[in-house]
Parts: sequence; structure tokens; C-alpha cells
Amino acid sequence: MADAARLNVEGTLSRNPLNFLRDSFPAMAVITVVIMLILPLPTVLLDALMAMNLIFSLLVLLIVLYTQRPTEFSLFPTVLLVATVFSLALNVSSTRLILTQGGKFDGRMIRAFSSFVVGSRGNEGIVVGFIIFIVIIAVQAVVITKGATRVSEVAARFTLDSMQVKMMSIETEYSSGSISEEEAQKRKAQVQKESDFYGSMDGASKFISGNVKVGIFITVVNILGGVIIGMALRGEPFGNAVANYIGFSIGDGLLSQFPALLISTAMGIVVTRAAATGNLSDQVMEQIFSRYSKIYWICAGLLVFLAVLPGFPWYVLLPMAALIAFHAFRTGRNEKKAASFNEMMAKTGAKKEKAETAEMSPVVPLDALSLELGYGLIPLVDKEKGAELLDRVQGVRRQSALDLGLVIPKVRIIDNMILEPSEYCFKIKGVDVGRGKIRMGYFLCINPGTVGEEISGEKTVDPAFGLPAIWVGSDRRDEAERAGYTVVDPPSIIATHLTEIIKHHAADILGLQDTQSILDTLRKDYPTVVDEVLKEGRGLRVVEIQKVLQGLLKERVSIRNMVSILEAIADYAPVSKNIWFLTEKARQAMASQICHQYADDDRKLRVLTIDPELEQKIIDSKYETPSGIVSAMDPPSHKAWIRALSKAASAVKEKGWMPVILCSEQARYLVKNSSDREMPDLAVLSVPEIVQDVNPEAVGIIRLENQG
Repeated sequence: MADAARLNVEGTLSRNPLNFLRDSFPAMAVITVVIMLILPLPTVLLDALMAMNLIFSLLVLLIVLYTQRPTEFSLFPTVLLVATVFSLALNVSSTRLILTQGGKFDGRMIRAFSSFVVGSRGNEGIVVGFIIFIVIIAVQAVVITKGATRVSEVAARFTLDSMQVKMMSIETEYSSGSISEEEAQKRKAQVQKESDFYGSMDGASKFISGNVKVGIFITVVNILGGVIIGMALRGEPFGNAVANYIGFSIGDGLLSQFPALLISTAMGIVVTRAAATGNLSDQVMEQIFSRYSKIYWICAGLLVFLAVLPGFPWYVLLPMAALIAFHAFRTGRNEKKAASFNEMMAKTGAKKEKAETAEMSPVVPLDALSLELGYGLIPLVDKEKGAELLDRVQGVRRQSALDLGLVIPKVRIIDNMILEPSEYCFKIKGVDVGRGKIRMGYFLCINPGTVGEEISGEKTVDPAFGLPAIWVGSDRRDEAERAGYTVVDPPSIIATHLTEIIKHHAADILGLQDTQSILDTLRKDYPTVVDEVLKEGRGLRVVEIQKVLQGLLKERVSIRNMVSILEAIADYAPVSKNIWFLTEKARQAMASQICHQYADDDRKLRVLTIDPELEQKIIDSKYETPSGIVSAMDPPSHKAWIRALSKAASAVKEKGWMPVILCSEQARYLVKNSSDREMPDLAVLSVPEIVQDVNPEAVGIIRLENQG
């Protein structure tokens, strides 16, 4: 039944003659132009079409004047083409009738323009009409068309150049959550529409300049051809032939160039209003006639001065000076009112400044994580060029959520003109945490230490891991891979660097509000666990849970298993609310996860142990501060400890193993705290964190040099 109703509606619309005419109008217009070029038209129809051409050009000019934004009239380039072709078709039709009918030509529009518009008859009218025609052609060709063409070229160039930056700005606002996806798509479509419009205007301006040249050529052909045909074929006297054909040609030329002049004026207005919005008449009144009363007083005074000089028409200048002086008086009065109002508002604002501090000084929040790009790297986020970096960033966020259990906020990507063109910079809450340089069109070849024969290239350092690397062109990528280099493209460089930034600074990214969001989400499926941890009286505050999670993330322990973490906190919170104590218990609850994170495929965990005397010395250095416990060894002992630790870790790395320290529960946090500044990536495990299915193997012992 629905299909039948739809067919019934479509049938009704198709039978509507107005809809049929509307749908068929473009095709009918094309057929009409073709007929005008091939078949002679009756003079009555020619007059109607010429009047239509004149009115259509005036209509286009008025539409342009009252359009709020130039891009709202997006059909204007097509209108230029249609108007130009239609005008040329009228020229061809009128030329055919003038040359075939001669003195009997009775086209009223052309005759009217050849006599009434010129204002004189006879030879004087011919000369005047010819001069007017030349003036119109000169104004249109030299002034309006040439200027509009140049402006359209510049507008198209700058619009296309700024398109990438605008698209990137919109994408950045969307990534930061400032605008919705629908708003982002709408604004991107507007930018694309603006770019297409000014690009089309750049080409459409050539139609007008071509129309001027063709108009001159047709007029000359009409005059020469008419005189030759009149004298040679019709036997007309030279004077009659010149008077008839020159008069008709000038009338035809004026009638065709007036619409073209209106169209070219409309084109000039469109391209010069590139940055304007709003009605043109309102802009003129606001920006010219509604300010600067002093300049109108000066103009009025100058007119009065000219009026008193001998020979000047005082009866014209004095009334004009009076009108301008009246306008200056009204404008000055409005300016005084505006100044008084602003002064009153300033005084009122000063009185309420203390009460409105929140409004006058809004807090501008910093982005949790942002990526700033030099302008040379903008193509990496340009969607028309693939925007591969945007997809890579999304992939890094997803992988970080799986690896660390932390959903990273959207990365705000912005351009920074202060940076070098090829430079990028990561910031966490406004603080620079990593930067690097990218050579667009080149690949970064990293030497993992297994390269047999090095190849030539621009030497650099991998920004993510600090490994030696070189830049090579795309044509040498295969050569670098065969040599044993790890070859990385620019988007992968930034994505890898972002991954390392997140791993090292996950604790800084996790905020109090993020912790609350985690608890709120977890409460839906595990309400008992969350309520037990936050129980009034003996429960923890959200900020204390945040500190525990930050402690885990700081040592790259995933917090994805939030249920186990909260259960461990709930078990031991009645015993002590000390943050480092609860963190250690949360680690022990995830012992299997931590052990398998560092164990080999055969479930063997190679560890370094600490000499008992040295371990006890570290435990004795424990010092409690308001922010937690720290290791407070004396400087000589601390240097000796770090030297011994570095030596043992280097020996393990030479064997291809990751250095992992195994110590007692009491010493684990202090060992990590004492070595965190010099060796932030060092893994430290306690004995209670070793599970049964993992076999620890001691590969070395850490002792001070004076201990042998």
C-alpha cells in the first residue's frame, strides 16, 4: 500500500505542468540557444529575448547585492557561463537579422538603444553612440573585468592554500570534543564549498573577458559586413548604408554590453566580498555612513568653500553641504551616546568586578594530551591525503586501553607556527614531554644493532628510543631493509613516539575525574566492590584510589583488572590506608599478570638479586614524608648503589635479557624509589609477587664494590 501511495504521489507530481516546466527548463534553455544560433528569429521574439537578457543580468546583480555570504550564491559561476552563451547567441541572431534585412530591420530594442539611449539622431548620434560604446567596453575590459579576474585568482589561491589548515582546525576541535560530529561535517562541507566556489570563480571570470573581446569583434563585423552588403548587394548609397548599419551595430553592441557590464559588476562584488558576511547595504551603512562624523564635517566645509568661489554652482553645492552637515550632526550625536553608554558600562563593571571574577577570568583547562605540528607536517592529518596519522593515533589510544587499562583522552592535534616546519611536540597538560623532527617524503631507518653494512644517509636519532638512525628517500627503502635496518614511515614515527609517551606518563594523564569515571563505570557491573572500597567511615577517598592507580601505572602495571585492584584495596584498607602499602598489596593481587609481563616464553624469569647486607641498608634508609616513604641513603652510599646496579643491569642486557630486580616486600618500593631517577625503566619485583607457574632464575647479584 505504501508503494502504491508513493507511485500515486509521483504520478501526480509528474502530471503537474509547473513541475514539468521546472524540471525541463535547463534542457529547454539549451535547445533555445541552439535554435538561436542556427535559425533566424522573428524580431518580436528577438526583442523579448533581449529584454529578458537585460532583466536577468539586473536580477543577478541584485541577488549578489542582497546575499549574506558570497558562497550562498554557489550557482554564480554557472550563471556567468549561461549568461555569456545566451548573450553571444543573441548577438549572432541580431547580426543575422541586421545583415539580411538591412534598412528594413525593425527590431525595436536595438533601434531604441541606437537612438533613445544615445540621445541624438543622424551622424551626431552615430558618433556619440560609438563613443559611448567604446567607453563601456573600456570600463568593462580594463577596469571591472581585469580587476575582478585578478581578485578571483588571488582569492582562489589563498582559499586553496588555507583549506588544509581550516580542515585541520575543525578536526582538532572535533577530537577535543568542542564540536559534535555533525557540526564538524557541516563545517568541513562549508570549507569545501568555499574552496570549490572560488576555484570556479577563477575560471568563470574568463567568460566575461572573452565576452568583451567577442563583442568588439561582432560590432566591427556588423559595421563592415553591413556596409559591404548594403552597397554591393542592395545598391544603397554610402551615406544610407553607413547610417543604417553603424546605427544598428552600435545599438546591438550597447544592448549586449549593458547586461555584460551588470554581470561583470556582480562578479567583482562577489570576489571582493571574500571575507564579508551579511547584507551589503547593511555593511555600507555600518562601515561608511554610521561612523566618523568628523570626516563629514570636513566634506561639508569643503563644499561651502567651493560654493563661495566664483564660477562654481553654489545652488548645487550649498544644499549638498547642508545634507552632509545634517548627517554629520546625527552621526556625532550617536557617537556621543555610544561613548556615554560604554563609560557607564565600564563604571558598572568596575563596581561588580569582584563579584564577577568567575565570569571575567574564566578557567581555560589544559589538554590532557596534545600533539602540536609544524606547518610542514600538516599533510599528515589532511583527510584528502589520507590523514594516516589520525588513524594511527586512534589505534594507539585503543592499544593503550588494552595494554594499560587506561582510556587515553582524545589527543588534541593543533598546528604551532612557533615550531619548525618539520617539528612536532607532545604536551601533557601544557608541559612539553617529547618532540622530534620529521622529513616528509623520507623514511627513518633505525639501526637495531644487527646491521652488517651501514648505508649512507642523513644521520639522526630515533625520537622514541634514542637509537641511531638515518633518513633515506623512498627509492632506497628496499636497500635499507635488506641491510637490516628497521624502516619506519613518518606517521609510524609519531605513533610510536606517542606510544612511549603514554607508557612513561600514564600516571600523569590519569586525573581525579578519570578515576571517578572508572569507578562509576565499574559500579554498573560490580556495585559491591566499589561500595566496599568507598564505604563511609573506613573506606577510601577517590583521590587515594587515584594515587594507588598512579603508582601502578608509573611502573607500567596495567590497571585493566580493576576488580582485583579494588578487592585488594578493600581487603587491606582496614589495616592501613598508607598509599604505598595499598599499592604493594594491589601488585601482589596481580602477581600473575606482572610475572608473565617479564617472563620468557618458557615461563622462566631471570632476575638480579640484592646482597642481603645491601638490601638491609636500603631498608634502613627508609624515611617517611607527608607524601609517602622515600629512600634517604647518604650520597656516597647512593652513588655506590647506583653504580653497582648499573653494572649488573648492563651485564644482563649484554646477554639479551631484560634486567629485573627481585627483593623482599619491605625493600621493593625503596629499591624502585632509590633508582627511579637514574633508571626509570628498571623493573623491581618482590618475592610475594612471584607465582607458582613462573620459575625465577638468579642471573646475578648486586653488591657494593667494597663488599667484593
